[in-house]
Amino acid sequence: MDSISKSFAAFTFSATALLVLAAPSAAQQVDSRLYQVTKAAKLRVCQYPLYYSISFRNPATGQIEGIDADLAKELAKELGAELEIVESSFGTFIADLQANKCEIGMFGIGATMKRGEAVAFTQPYLISGLYAVTRDGSEVKSWGDIDQPGRRVAVSLGSYIEPFMRDYLKQAELVVVAPPATREAELVANRVDVIMTDFPTAVKVTDEFDWAVSIEPNEKLLLTPYAYVVPHGDQIWLNHINLFIDTIKRDGRLKHFAEKNKLGPIVAP
Repeated sequence: MDSISKSFAAFTFSATALLVLAAPSAAQQVDSRLYQVTKAAKLRVCQYPLYYSISFRNPATGQIEGIDADLAKELAKELGAELEIVESSFGTFIADLQANKCEIGMFGIGATMKRGEAVAFTQPYLISGLYAVTRDGSEVKSWGDIDQPGRRVAVSLGSYIEPFMRDYLKQAELVVVAPPATREAELVANRVDVIMTDFPTAVKVTDEFDWAVSIEPNEKLLLTPYAYVVPHGDQIWLNHINLFIDTIKRDGRLKHFAEKNKLGPIVAP
């Protein structure tokens, strides 16, 4: 079994165990966001509008584009609801969900144990490892050039990559970038030497900018399932979103929108 399959199997086992444990409370639940959304005919989706290939606001059109922009529309259509996008970020989505600003977070959120203490994750729909992006002509030519004295390495505030890189880097300086600033802008401005990211952003940045170069680690690092998030305590809503993910996997919509956004290689099984 390869590392991606092991990661997925472990996540699936944990998710299944949680479903079994939650079954009695689901049976007793008398209200749910599912009923509220269908009754109001409005679905509020939290999205981070600076996430390439996932949920990125096109500056030319003002529209959010990416796999989760597409799949949020599909979910709203399934529910017979109007879609309302609520802007969020990796640093604020948990608070936004808990404050009832949205019913669901849909923007490639890495499913980690720490985040699972605060929100409920669906089954995964993508799985990504860690990548680096630098400028063409940079002194960073390979993965071994990253953790060196004097290097400035950027991560997004609140991302699952941030705590990993805090432990991983021994010599380089970690630069944490908070919205509305972006890692990409810091790289363009030469304020950092390299940005740490995932497959979706690495693909999009290197596609769009001729100065961008992607670097893969020598071995897979930080393989992480990406899932949607809902508040704890609403098993009916969680079950419905999991059914939606099952459905788009079976009918080909997940594959279609992943390939449309060049994310085909990281679709979860």
